[in-house]
Amino acid sequence: MSDSEEETVERQVKMVLVGAPQVGKTSIALRYTQDTINKAYQASMGVDFYLKRLVLGNERNVNVQVWDVAGSALTGKMTDKYLYGAHAILFVYDVTSTSSLETLQSWVTTVRKASRAQERPPIQTLVANKADLEHARQVKSDRHHRFASEHGLTSFVVSAKTGEGVALTFQKIAAELLGVRLSKAEQEQQQPVVTAEIVTFQETSLPKVPATASTSSSTVCSVM
Repeated sequence: MSDSEEETVERQVKMVLVGAPQVGKTSIALRYTQDTINKAYQASMGVDFYLKRLVLGNERNVNVQVWDVAGSALTGKMTDKYLYGAHAILFVYDVTSTSSLETLQSWVTTVRKASRAQERPPIQTLVANKADLEHARQVKSDRHHRFASEHGLTSFVVSAKTGEGVALTFQKIAAELLGVRLSKAEQEQQQPVVTAEIVTFQETSLPKVPATASTSSSTVCSVM
């Protein structure tokens, strides 16, 4: 094979997102492949497909196929076909919903039953979404790690809304599948810059200090 032919060789990687409805599977797929999200929730029907091309180490032509399987497909007749040939399964749940994690128990059983005939079982990982909603978290970190350990899953925490951890999760899984070792710089490139909202207060809302007040003063620094 010539050098030019070697350069055109494409590697195909199939990753499947499964989990309960409304956990953010579609948002994760959109954030990774298009760097955007659809703010208006629309339930997936069956399966949706997304494609991402990337360079990974010496692998110049890697096509990552992201299959977004509807939560309602768990008991459907097509589920085995959606999972067939998958190189990686991402079990997604919502950190603000305990029931979404519990639902994954059934998905783990379904996936492993469907994978028995495969020569090489897919990588299986637990993905906690909506990390930006820490104030509403119901699934604590220790429970997340316990579930992953009990089922032999690697695990990641992401936020499809801010992009935190999304690209890095897919990159690490793809690298493991292709036997590529990622440098620290390559991993850092996948981390988005998250901006915080700056809140401005009106000075007129502050009470005036009476003239008879103590002459001592203090300074308060508020970091938002």
